Amino acid sequence: MKKLVLIAIITFFGFSAQAQTQAKKNKNLKYTTEVNGNCEQCKKRIEKAAFSVPGVKTASWDISSHELSVILNEEKSSTQDLNKAIAKVGHDTKEVKATEADYDNLHSCCKYVRE
Repeated sequence: MKKLVLIAIITFFGFSAQAQTQAKKNKNLKYTTEVNGNCEQCKKRIEKAAFSVPGVKTASWDISSHELSVILNEEKSSTQDLNKAIAKVGHDTKEVKATEADYDNLHSCCKYVRE
């Protein structure tokens, strides 16, 4: 009887430890970040870049607040992937800055003041 109880306890702790090491990723992560831009062209470009990232379900950039709101499946990509994709089209985010070359490719009306 003692061996049976011991086996049950060891099995329980084994499954508990395994569950803790496999962090569950959020399939509907609500993520917001600041993205620099100026106009309707910027809005289209930023949202298109966001949708190019696998797992992005919704993306909406507000011109006045410069806030990008996204719902993202973390099993397919990360917030870092999203920020890199947006920087690649020339727009700085709080986390990733666009390269000079990518920024220089923006239309003149889309060039924002860089920090």
